Amino acid sequence: MSKLEGKTALVTGSGRGIGRAIALKLSREGARVVVNDLDAEPGDAVAAEIKAAGGAAVAVNGSVSEPGFADRFVGAATENFGGLDIIVNNAGYTWDSTIQKMTDEQFQAMLDVHLVAPFRILRAAAEPIRIMAKKEAEAGREVFRKVVNISSIAGLYGNAGQASYASAKASLVGLTRTLCKEWGRYKVNVNCVAFGLINTRLTQPIEAQQKTIDVAGRDIKVGVQPQMLDAMARMIPLGRGGTPEEAADAVYLFCSPESNYISGQVIVCGGGLLI
Repeated sequence: MSKLEGKTALVTGSGRGIGRAIALKLSREGARVVVNDLDAEPGDAVAAEIKAAGGAAVAVNGSVSEPGFADRFVGAATENFGGLDIIVNNAGYTWDSTIQKMTDEQFQAMLDVHLVAPFRILRAAAEPIRIMAKKEAEAGREVFRKVVNISSIAGLYGNAGQASYASAKASLVGLTRTLCKEWGRYKVNVNCVAFGLINTRLTQPIEAQQKTIDVAGRDIKVGVQPQMLDAMARMIPLGRGGTPEEAADAVYLFCSPESNYISGQVIVCGGGLLI
């Protein structure tokens, strides 16, 4: 039997890139997945891909920063699958500037998607988790649930041009360690994965015309200068950026039963890059 058989997982930002790889990985291990993407098309496509492979999935699309999203997202797990076992707070993007050029809007947008949204989702999940944990304890059963928050090496060590992003990702570590202490009595393992350079559309080399993504009507530039990518690759002991599948494997470590006595921890998935 697959290790996550019968579990229900919620994965934000799972229509593309790392999130998609996480959703597919958890599904292959037996989990039923609540998929989410800012845009309906990729979110629906991943849910359809999981179902076509014999798994169970439902898509709850839209911005994780929207008021009311958290309740809708958590509710989809309990209403469609009758449970809530794994939460992966993965959704996000970068909107970079040096601090003298950074607007209040930029700074707040990064806090909203990388910190406030995970907080709201976890707050919405608190009561269902408490009720389920109480029933399991009364029945003499020890059932572990998992929260995996996605941070970054920028959140651990800082990164020029990313004051807002790094601040939000650093704060997410504090939220992780606090919930580890609050939710231990409910048998919830709360951990964090900090990514280094993972090759996705957000870290693709910038070509002659820089690509953008649309976030709430804003055109956000994405990509990294090729020379910077080359420099980062030379700094990585394993010699290259990671794949979305390798990133998903790191998240899975904290979702598996083997992590049942590990909580409040941050691991770096960065090929050995630590600064």
